[in-house]
Amino acid sequence: MKIGDLLIDESEIVESFVRASGPGGQNVNKVASAVELRFDARRSASLPDDVAIRLIRLAGARATQEGVIVIFAQRFSSQPRNREDARARLADLIVKAQAREKPRRPTKPTRASQVRRLDAKSRRGEIKAFRGRSETD
Repeated sequence: MKIGDLLIDESEIVESFVRASGPGGQNVNKVASAVELRFDARRSASLPDDVAIRLIRLAGARATQEGVIVIFAQRFSSQPRNREDARARLADLIVKAQAREKPRRPTKPTRASQVRRLDAKSRRGEIKAFRGRSETD
């Protein structure tokens, strides 16, 4: 499975088919149309370490403690469409995880903030001098 510039081995993706919840007519109790897709991001040989870490962080509640991404797809009534949906959602997550965050440049303080800071510093000296005086002076 090709995602971005990565090639994910099909054997790393485990799919199981289960019965979907909700309305479904006469087939609801007979056909296992929902898909539970599992992808072990932490142990995947296809993912670089930094991408795997970002993928687990992006997955949020869909990631287990062991770093396995679990995607449950039951949007459609047919098994093949749910399978495609689950794989597409995994691919979207991996594409987002591949994007590196740009390091932020430190911002320069504005002129007004510099003036405020210097004014506050000068007032501190006046306050300290005032504290040092006694009431009899």
